[in-house]
Parts: sequence; C-alpha cells; structure tokens
Amino acid sequence: MTVIRTRNLTKRYGDHPAVNGVNLEIDSGEIYGFLGPNGAGKTTTIMMILGLLKPTAGEVSLFGRSSSRERADLRSRIGVVTESQHLYNDMTAYEYLMFFADFYRVADKQGKVNEVLSRLGLYQVRNRLAGAFSKGMRQKLALARALVHDPDLLILDEPVSGLDPRGVKEIRDIILEENSKGKSLLISSHILSEIEKTCHRVGIINKGVMVAEDTMDGIKRSIASEIRLEVVLEAIPNGLLDKITDMPFVVSSEIQNDTIWVTVKADRDHRGEISRAIMEFGGVILKFVVHEVSLEEAFITITESNLSRLMRGAGAP
Repeated sequence: MTVIRTRNLTKRYGDHPAVNGVNLEIDSGEIYGFLGPNGAGKTTTIMMILGLLKPTAGEVSLFGRSSSRERADLRSRIGVVTESQHLYNDMTAYEYLMFFADFYRVADKQGKVNEVLSRLGLYQVRNRLAGAFSKGMRQKLALARALVHDPDLLILDEPVSGLDPRGVKEIRDIILEENSKGKSLLISSHILSEIEKTCHRVGIINKGVMVAEDTMDGIKRSIASEIRLEVVLEAIPNGLLDKITDMPFVVSSEIQNDTIWVTVKADRDHRGEISRAIMEFGGVILKFVVHEVSLEEAFITITESNLSRLMRGAGAP
C-alpha cells in the first residue's frame, strides 16, 4: 500500500513557487529520505502533507485515501517530529506524554508512556519540567511524543538535531526498529550520513522542484561514470590481471602488493563478474571494497547541477 502520495503538489507565495509540482510516492514499510538545501521546500512539502498548510495546487493522499484538514482519522495514524520543538514547558516529561496518550486514546497509557520514556533514555528525568530540558533532550521528548500512540507512519524533520553521537545512534536504532515492525518513515535531515545508513530511497528537492529520486545506490551511481574496486587476495595468480583487464567493463587495473585495484564502468554492479574471474584462477579473496561516491557528494553534485540549469534558464551569465 502507498502511505503517502502527492500529485503536482504546489505552494506559491505571490509569484514565488516555494514548492512546484512535487510528486512523491512512499510505500508501506519504506524509509524515504527527503533531502534538499535550506529553503528548498522540504518543510513546506511536509506541512502540506500533514494538512497544516493548504496547497496552491495539487493533492495529497494518505494510506490510499484523499487527505484534507478534516481527515483526523488519517492523521491519527501519523507520528510527527518537526524541525523546531514547541513543548509545554510547564509540564513534566511524564505529564506531557500522558497528555498526548489521552489525546490519542492510548490503551494502558501509563505503561506506554513509561515504555517510550525508557526507549528514549528519559525515564530517569520523567518528573523534570520540559522547559528545563536541553535541546537534545527536547528532541528526544518530541520523538517520544511521536511514538506514544504507535503510529503506522513517522514523519521526522531533522530528528537528530542537537544530539551527540550517542544520541544520534540511539535515534537511528529506534528508526530501524520501528521500520522492522513494518512502519513507514519519511525523514528529512541535513546529516546525510544518517540518511545513507537508514533510508531505502531518497528524493532530492531544490528550489521547490524534485530534481532526483532513486534508491541509495541509484542516486550515487547517477553521478558517477566509474567506480573503483579494491580486491585484496591471499596471493595473486599469474595471468589474473590480464584476464580482469580484458573484461569489457573494466577501465583500468593495477596490482599493489596483494591488492588488485580495478576501475569499472558504473553502469551496473560488476562485483560478481570480478569475483568469478578470481575464483576461476584459484584466487582467494580476503577483502572486497567498493569505493564509490558518498551520498553527500551525490547531493552536492545534483543540487549544484540543478541550480546551474535554473540560472541558465533565467538568462544568468
């Protein structure tokens, strides 16, 4: 089932299109990374998906049904963490989560609240006022609020903002754990290494326009014409290098000690063919590493390329 679908989603402020014809489709059980520079239209798109902002044009469907501000039944199936946290500072963490557990009519409210407090490492400070929490603790409390009613879909805008490395890993583990239960997630984040570790597919928006969408490998390969492979062998058999060099997809190859470095075309995954050639020569592979572009490099290249096209279209020199 498709949990989020947008068609030609558009938001204009006067003559300025903050979001321009965005088409998104996120399936059940998928972790989708939504990326873009500051001001690209990510938060505006999320606000329209949630019904908090009315589109100028286009439509949003949630869980296969048309969405609107009146469809509270659909929105009750969503847990949300926004980029800026607006907590009830005069409530304790426990009181705050109990308030939302009441709102969502959660069964066994006390048990569920204590469970999410423990998962987020907040149980020991449950009686402290939210207004006294640090930025990282406020971020964790916001995620606890998003989880308290056990939603089918999580929409997380900068979920690890303000967290130290340990906190980042804790949130990553929770994201993966929720997904393992069949939950769907839409995640917007500037920490691209976390997107790379968690997401199945990625969409990149720039200047309000979706400029790329693919699997993680597909996004990275879309900007690379070549990939470098590092193959460490127990020993390098005679004639193996010539065999590899003669393969039609191999651009170059060389030996350094017990390592063969192979540069291949990035049209598809060639590791299986390289491995079979090595085994045919009796070689024993100790390590096989693919050195390809990172998501960060792909993101920068794609957004800069899109910006250059927009400037040329506007007649910039």
